[in-house]
Amino acid sequence: MKRLLLTLLALLLAAPVQAASPLPSDSIYQLPVPLTDQDGHVAPLAAGRGTPRIVSMFYTSCTMVCPMIIDTMKATRRAAGEPADLHLLAVSFDPERDDVDALRRYAAAHKLDLRWWTLARTAPQDTRSLAALLGVQYRKLPDGEFNHSSALLLLDGDGRIVARTNIIGRTDPEFVAAVRKATGSK
Repeated sequence: MKRLLLTLLALLLAAPVQAASPLPSDSIYQLPVPLTDQDGHVAPLAAGRGTPRIVSMFYTSCTMVCPMIIDTMKATRRAAGEPADLHLLAVSFDPERDDVDALRRYAAAHKLDLRWWTLARTAPQDTRSLAALLGVQYRKLPDGEFNHSSALLLLDGDGRIVARTNIIGRTDPEFVAAVRKATGSK
């Protein structure tokens, strides 16, 4: 028995290690951005690899547009049939104020199901890089609020942008169709 275990161990150690396949050159996961989620867990942006995601940017103290972004993300997931493999990621562009506690409170206040949702923050320089990659523009105003564009992006499992919408406050039928196609839902 001992010999059998040693042989199996030797075979496992001798087997070639297969690395994950390289990311496509147009994957946003190429950007080495660490995200800290509403539970304080830190993971690279690329940790979402393998499943489709709807991604957007927001900030928790926003009282007008950002809640509409979050509601539109929820409604889009619902309109697409609640696909089990579709995750939702909203990254703050106000990392100074949006710490882990602020993200957690926001998720609770907006009744976000954390099986599907991740609210995250990153370092200011990484926030700017991610926003540029996603095509989201923002600038801080003297009163601490932000002017910003609004966009929802659908990423495939490899982090490629396969659809984008700037429609918020209601679902975009073309975007929902793209979500259904990416997730194989009907």
